[in-house]
Amino acid sequence: MREPSGQTVGAGALLTILRHGQARTRAELVQLTGLARSTVSQRLDALLDQRWIVPAEEAISSGGRPAIAFAFNRNARLVLAADLGATHARLAVTDLASTVLVERAFDLAIDRGPEETLGWLVATFREMLAEIGHSVAEVCGVGLGLPGPVEHASGRPVNPPIMPGWDAFPVPDWLGARLGAPVLVDNDVNIMALGEHWAVRPETDHLIFVKVGTGIGCGIITERHLHRGAQGAAGDIGHIRVTSADDVVCRCGNVGCLEAVAGGAAMAVRLRQAGETAENSRDVVRLVRAGNTQAVQLIRQAGREIGDVLASIVNFFNPGVIVIGGDVAEAGEHILAGVREVIYSRSLPLATQHLGIRASVLGDRAGVVGAAVMVIEHVLAPEAVDLSVAG
Repeated sequence: MREPSGQTVGAGALLTILRHGQARTRAELVQLTGLARSTVSQRLDALLDQRWIVPAEEAISSGGRPAIAFAFNRNARLVLAADLGATHARLAVTDLASTVLVERAFDLAIDRGPEETLGWLVATFREMLAEIGHSVAEVCGVGLGLPGPVEHASGRPVNPPIMPGWDAFPVPDWLGARLGAPVLVDNDVNIMALGEHWAVRPETDHLIFVKVGTGIGCGIITERHLHRGAQGAAGDIGHIRVTSADDVVCRCGNVGCLEAVAGGAAMAVRLRQAGETAENSRDVVRLVRAGNTQAVQLIRQAGREIGDVLASIVNFFNPGVIVIGGDVAEAGEHILAGVREVIYSRSLPLATQHLGIRASVLGDRAGVVGAAVMVIEHVLAPEAVDLSVAG
């Protein structure tokens, strides 16, 4: 039997229906899909065998014999999620609903190189699994965000400016061989956009997530799906040239990049030159919260520079919401005020009529949530489930 679209209604499609609560019983599945009852029963048995579903606690009665209800088993597998930044890392183990079972944050320099960093990642994941009484054998996938350009199809970093030694490193193969599960890798801001949209704003069709940390980038949600572009380079706004920075050399080698003016690392340099103690973007925020006048001025101007670039994007893309995240976003209204000031003054009135510009709700947890979601959507895709039940 086939759906009107021509797609076979396999076990994976039935799991999607149960997962989204569109049906709970055999009879409801038969009515919804048009499949024979025997076919539905066969595919439900396959899902039960693989623990993708479990009998629900309640039975549903329509006056006769109570019908058995089925529910998606969020505990069928585990997901490992990691968000690696320039100077820090956040790791989590989640269930198949992205609920965090254990989570840890660490100071970690990404410039230590891939093998040392990923070796630490494997060891830490194993410790976290042991802590909650589980093993690597229960893991169905690993999601990883990296602070640099990533070719999504291969999961390999491509000329990442702040990640020496990482260029073209086979991250999925290296990690997969040691963790025994498929590994999905993406740019860190893409997974942050995915996490924020999934957990906080799933009803928003068009969303821009801007990460302002050591560097600057943005993730794009369009029609409720992450847009990566042809090779995975969509959203790299940190290297758009800004007119106010013609004499500033960026670490990518070009001149006048937004990141070289408004990124956390650039602001920390300016504060050090002024005699302040500031090694990174978090120090910049610390000074802002302490009321340091120069730090506040820098943050507000950074907001204006970012807003200048985003104004063009608002006119071009017409998002419904812009979310500002990353370390520097912890400065709150100081950076948001600068962003709003320029966007609302330079974008078309129709594009800003219902535009919301807000701080991230998930904060520095957006990345691990998004990394888990990336894996969950991959593992629970109907075709992937069909392969798993076929053995």
